[in-house]
Amino acid sequence: MLEYCTAGESHGKGLVTIITGLPAGLQVDTGDINHQLAQRQKGYGRGGRMSIEQDRIEILSGVRGKKTIGSPVSFFIVNKDYPNWSNVMDAEHNTPGERAVQRPRPGHADLPGAIKYHHRDMRNILERASARETASRVAAGAFFSQLLACFDMVLYSQVVSIGSIACLPVTPDKKSRKDLVQSIEASPLRCADSQKTREMMDLIDGAKARGESLGGSFEVAALGVPPGLGSHISWDRRLDALLAGLIMSIPAIKGVEIGPGIDNSTRPGSEVHDEIFYTPELGLYRKTNRAGGIEGGISNGETITVRAFMKPIPTLYKPLTSVNTSTWEEEKADIERSDICAVAPASLVGEAMLAYGIARAFMEKFSGDHIDEIQRNYCTYRDYMKKVWKWEKT
Repeated sequence: MLEYCTAGESHGKGLVTIITGLPAGLQVDTGDINHQLAQRQKGYGRGGRMSIEQDRIEILSGVRGKKTIGSPVSFFIVNKDYPNWSNVMDAEHNTPGERAVQRPRPGHADLPGAIKYHHRDMRNILERASARETASRVAAGAFFSQLLACFDMVLYSQVVSIGSIACLPVTPDKKSRKDLVQSIEASPLRCADSQKTREMMDLIDGAKARGESLGGSFEVAALGVPPGLGSHISWDRRLDALLAGLIMSIPAIKGVEIGPGIDNSTRPGSEVHDEIFYTPELGLYRKTNRAGGIEGGISNGETITVRAFMKPIPTLYKPLTSVNTSTWEEEKADIERSDICAVAPASLVGEAMLAYGIARAFMEKFSGDHIDEIQRNYCTYRDYMKKVWKWEKT
């Protein structure tokens, strides 16, 4: 099974990631991986940490001559800020009590994590709960996207709203997807609507002046996904359940919908379900995609779209009331260096999680030890779809 895990703290030496289950023979483009990491570091409203880090991966195992060899792939992302924190975060020697956190931030993992793991210094919690860990996810996601690209699947992400300012997401086909990605990457907020982007930036400026933080929403999508990934037969095999869980695992994400799921709940069935048509030229096709590419827990051949809703970041520069757990007196919460708004970089993390979920389901169906073996399995399935179901779109 395709799996990955990450390790590392926000101000530790760095982040380590291990991926298992990648087939041998996959061409690895480290330039693309580092490009995705650079995109994650951008975004209007980001904090000072991004001026310090310049994330790049160092592949430690599993790749030789730019191709995977079938063994676990591991890589390292250095934390350049670590020298400023070595006396606090060193594994062998540190200064007890220095930069200790004892005034938990409402909305963060500080307090429940400290209770669970018996830590009086909540830095032991916030260092791992930090969104710094998502750099590992974005890099891993780039590996999964490169695997999917071998089978003509492509992904993109875009910001849909910041605070109360929202825009309509752009829905491209494969031909226009490249142009959309270029326009999104040129935007300071990964939003294709330039007018709404300016309004969002003004909103972020206002929040910064007031010591506030802002949330919002983003959409991630995968084009070219074949029908048949996931299954209806058991709750843990449903593709939408897998994807929703992966997106919800991103720090500060508090809501997920597949396609226009929330809006669909307000409409009658005749305005929600995607009718099925057929012509000899087109085969089976649909005119709408209100299901978001998934029916009954199974991909249906349409573009898979997932929208995520992100709460404002818990660190406020005008902090909320908390309790100092060393004196049990009410005080203002601790302040850690943080962003004002992180919806734009979160969209890259969402894209990575979508890539992982689809790649995992894809490998489950077309598994093989070498990329050529998977290609043969996939080609056999495409021939079956074309001959039996008249399905040409994939």
